[in-house]
Amino acid sequence: MPRLLLLEDELPLARVVRESLEREGFRVHHAPNGVLGLAAFRREPFDVCVVDIMLPQLDGLSFVAELRRSHPLVPVLFLTAKVQPADVVRGFGVGGNDYLKKPFSLEELLVRLRELLRRVAAVPELGASVPLGCYVFVPHTQQLWLDQQCHAQLSHRESELLRLLVQHPLLDRKTALLQLWGDDSFFHARSMDVFISRLRKYLRHDPRLTILNVRGVGYRLVAAPASD
Repeated sequence: MPRLLLLEDELPLARVVRESLEREGFRVHHAPNGVLGLAAFRREPFDVCVVDIMLPQLDGLSFVAELRRSHPLVPVLFLTAKVQPADVVRGFGVGGNDYLKKPFSLEELLVRLRELLRRVAAVPELGASVPLGCYVFVPHTQQLWLDQQCHAQLSHRESELLRLLVQHPLLDRKTALLQLWGDDSFFHARSMDVFISRLRKYLRHDPRLTILNVRGVGYRLVAAPASD
């Protein structure tokens, strides 16, 4: 039974969504603002979050930004009436995984939630730390360590992209775009190229590490063995 945190201050809508999802097998906890949402996460873990952006006390964007400090991998679906491109970009930028415009159908919400949970289940978890050449990648804290010091504090998107590169011998470009940006549009494809460039810059101190472009497919993280 997936555990879902619903952040929504419109109580009639929250009640309808909660009852509908519970009929479909979700265990739903409702909170009317981000402050209570964070408090709920401190009491128990959740498998997925549905978050309205316009919330009192602590808005949805601020909630997700704070959540990502301690829970970088929990999928988040933004549920909102804000539809400007800048709003969508900002939502993904703080760590959102999907975006659904109000008004919405409960059927579409259910499909999107199941897809988010499927993606998480399909990707094996990493350990507490991952050796990468002379670096150590710590997914939980979104940090890249070098010479026993924190070399880079990665953003959520940078950390998730590096995680996918580590977990997939050949990372399909479309798969990465759908999982991290929500669609494979030209705009997001260019954005991912920028993030790949950032990761290459972070890893430049170890010449054995390379992120290769595989033409027509995606990317491959190559760690050459150390020379004798």
